[in-house]
Amino acid sequence: MEANLVREGYEVKTARDATTALQILQQDQVSTVIVDYLMPGMNGIEMIQRMKEMQLDVPVIVVTAYGTIEQAVQAMKLGAFNYLTKPINYDELISIVKKAVEQHALALEVQRLRQEITSQYGFDQIVGQNQKMQEIFSLVRDVAETDATVLIRGETGTGKELIARALHFNSPRKNKPFVRVNCPAIAETLLESELFGHEKGAFTGAIKTRIGRFEQADGGTIFLDEVGDLPLRIQSKLLRVLQEKEFERVGGNKTIKVDVRIISATNKDLEAEVQAGNFRQDLFYRLNVVPIVVPPLRERPDDIPLLAMHFLKKYARRFNKPVHEISPEGMALLVEQPWPGNVRQLENVIERAIILEKSEQLQRDTLLRCLEYKPTNLYSFPINARKPLKELKEQLIENFEKEYIITLLKEFKGNISAAARASGIHYKNFYEKMRKYNIRRGDYQEE
Repeated sequence: MEANLVREGYEVKTARDATTALQILQQDQVSTVIVDYLMPGMNGIEMIQRMKEMQLDVPVIVVTAYGTIEQAVQAMKLGAFNYLTKPINYDELISIVKKAVEQHALALEVQRLRQEITSQYGFDQIVGQNQKMQEIFSLVRDVAETDATVLIRGETGTGKELIARALHFNSPRKNKPFVRVNCPAIAETLLESELFGHEKGAFTGAIKTRIGRFEQADGGTIFLDEVGDLPLRIQSKLLRVLQEKEFERVGGNKTIKVDVRIISATNKDLEAEVQAGNFRQDLFYRLNVVPIVVPPLRERPDDIPLLAMHFLKKYARRFNKPVHEISPEGMALLVEQPWPGNVRQLENVIERAIILEKSEQLQRDTLLRCLEYKPTNLYSFPINARKPLKELKEQLIENFEKEYIITLLKEFKGNISAAARASGIHYKNFYEKMRKYNIRRGDYQEE
């Protein structure tokens, strides 16, 4: 067996018994274990059990001379990857080992990505030394370990989604899905189907059964962004999910149970919305079990230098620019700004400034140019009286379409399907417009 595997390019370690094999597994990185069913001392099944106790997560292939169904079933129940019967068919052995090694490599990659995501949304990634922010960090740490429903409130751009992700990725649910729903971006006619799914034939165009966001988030967390924009009809169904953890798909009568933690966010005054009859009072109380209020950036100016340097390092690394610091005059300019767009606006300004800066220090003039930058919009369209109305009109529509598509792609982080749905334009037509205006989805995707 060793000779055949070495000939295929594998590095092989052998052991006389299970005890020696377990020692090797603790010392070296091994991709697959081939173990005999009958061995002196500890047998193959006992070795698999011992590996589980030691948390040695490596695919195991069991070899047996007896080939009984009972032995194979017992081994597979304990988590064996596969089994072989003697005499060994070496083509079969090579095939099974190849698959086991690939599975182990995939499992390691998934584990690495999970660790990377967890560290990306760790508490240290939420930047802030302001006393109010420190109190929020402390609350988030306490709440993350629980299944409590959380309502995050604050102005647009204050970092509500970052806090929601930190709550999820520092919770026992971190290895399960985190599903974000931007409530106002989905047309009201599609929202119920988007959240709860639909059965085939439920309505015109429902050509197949669709799994909703709540089912996708089963075992994990669903983040309802801008929950204050939910229509009343959907609010009553959401209330049932919160209370009973169950719902029916649109057009269906089968009750679906889900285990989902709900985190929501809003920039609206929900108490005022309740008084106005736009938001259900019972739903508000259900969502507001743990309230987290994120202050606007203008109320925590002491965080601006810290945030500015955080974004400087991030974008200097991304764009491979040798910008290491912000000039004192530049930092003073940043601190004195009102920042109506909050942290998101500060990040955008730093990102643009890093791209434009020619020196190793972010200068005041560069920052000023970025602060004064205004994107082209419908109202600043230059009118050339020498051009025919039809030509100007076409140009105006093209400018508007381009800005509209870019805005949607930014909102949905490069997800063309979601952007097309929100626009009400067919996916194919939306994509054709992107090609027409030379818009690349990669420019708006998350890292």
